[in-house]
Amino acid sequence: MTKTVFITGATAGIGAAAARKFAGEGWQVVGTGRRRDRLDELATELGDFFYPLALDMLRPADFETTLASLPDRYRAIDLLLNNAGLAPPMSNLQDAEQDPLDVAIDTNVTGLVALTRALLPGLIARKGAVINLASVAATYPYRGGAVYAGTKAFVRQFSLGLRCDLAGTGVRVTTIDPGMVETEFTLVRTGGDQAASDALYANMDPMTAEDIAGTIWWVATLPPHLNINALELMPVNQSWAGFAVHRNEG
Repeated sequence: MTKTVFITGATAGIGAAAARKFAGEGWQVVGTGRRRDRLDELATELGDFFYPLALDMLRPADFETTLASLPDRYRAIDLLLNNAGLAPPMSNLQDAEQDPLDVAIDTNVTGLVALTRALLPGLIARKGAVINLASVAATYPYRGGAVYAGTKAFVRQFSLGLRCDLAGTGVRVTTIDPGMVETEFTLVRTGGDQAASDALYANMDPMTAEDIAGTIWWVATLPPHLNINALELMPVNQSWAGFAVHRNEG
């Protein structure tokens, strides 16, 4: 029986790599995003295995109508991959503007919850799975990342709570917490500063989107009686920082 995965944020990075991985393994893929041109490019590349679905995580009121537009063959979802997410600029909270913070919260938290809730009846009926992409930032804080880290900590705790709610249904729930993965993440965060992105990943062998897609595939294809609650990954050359110590002057 052909299975179907629903991937948010499929237009780039981990989402696009996951779409290619699952389609290459014979799954049907519903890929969502706001950039229709990129969705259409993936549809051309992956053919009948991929269905492009324009969906804006900032507009949860539209989810019901958008999901109802899916063709019959793509409606039986076996796996929801909540991948869509972003980070506001790295400003101390006291220096930050509110609008970018709201966009991050609405995308990473509100949209994720609303979409998960909308797809749960079908996932329960099919004893499917939910994989949520969080971040090591949920565990290891850094200056300028309070809101982003807070949203990812929410995703992790939401996943654990969802496991409780779904006890006895056969639905598996996993959080994957990646460290440094070289994607468009920093470009989005910095408003398109390629130099900043290059500097962040220079000479440290970051993980790739394909690395994470392979991990997602492994989790998704484990025996149905086995649940990975949370999985944390980092490149070998990344570690958590030591304590920050401020020295008083004088």
